[in-house]
Amino acid sequence: MTTDMGFRRIAMVGFGEAGSILGEDLAASGREVVTYDILFDTAATRGPLVDKAHRLRVQTADSLDDAVANADLVISAVTAASSVAVARGAARVVRAGQIFLDLNSVSPATKRANADGIQKAGADYVEAAVMAPIPPQRLKVPMLLGGRRATELAIALRAIGMNATAIADEIGVASAVKMCRSIVIKGLEALALESMLAARRLGAEKEVLASLQGTFPGMGWQDKLPDYLVSRIAEHGRRRAAEMREVARTLEEVGIEPTMALATATRQDGLIDAMAARGVTYPRGEPFSWQSFIDALGEGATPHQNQQNITRGNS
Repeated sequence: MTTDMGFRRIAMVGFGEAGSILGEDLAASGREVVTYDILFDTAATRGPLVDKAHRLRVQTADSLDDAVANADLVISAVTAASSVAVARGAARVVRAGQIFLDLNSVSPATKRANADGIQKAGADYVEAAVMAPIPPQRLKVPMLLGGRRATELAIALRAIGMNATAIADEIGVASAVKMCRSIVIKGLEALALESMLAARRLGAEKEVLASLQGTFPGMGWQDKLPDYLVSRIAEHGRRRAAEMREVARTLEEVGIEPTMALATATRQDGLIDAMAARGVTYPRGEPFSWQSFIDALGEGATPHQNQQNITRGNS
């Protein structure tokens, strides 16, 4: 490949939120994009997903092998749990000259194992740490890259509209940044959820949020921040819990007890379990209200507590 790499054909493995957004934008930039998702293998989920891909001008492949075979760049954008299977499957068909870009939120050790298989097959492996939610920045979402071709790839990705920065020649550093950051970001989400669940049930959310706003005045505790933090778990809690278990593995690899990481995963999984048990779904396409969401779960204040709050407010 030349320095600009060209990327005439890009394989997007995984067509969930990340894969569909990046696939759409890359196709709009004039690249030929083909996608494969494991949900293509199930009749109930194949049709809607294939239709979505075609609406976004993304081609579809019937297998991982077909998607990867003739691609210049292979992007893996699946769940943490599927990262290893995709890398192993791709290693069967990749060849010299191809680049495998691993976007998945997994531990440095997992990334190094994925890299080993891809590079033994003759292709080049570059890890990416996606450092913000893909919407609303879409193709411009910041990514940190690592690997022996990370610098070259970062230049090429910026040339096609992506926001990539190479930070290391070795695999593992970029993912370590993401894992350590996630302890704070996803931990804050879990802390906010637990606090708001209790505050709403106790009828104390107004005072709790006012206190948080006073302590951290620039964060938006009395504005949209609680909605955002709770909504991230409500929409993606199962996936985020899996990512936090990868964080736990990362910590264990360096001899640190993953107390907070595992607690965060438990809280995230717990919310999704509660939603399933009560038939509550994430309100896609509608403004998210954490209060309404918690009330739908049956976790709002009891009538007695509400009356206490009304009385207190009138005193």
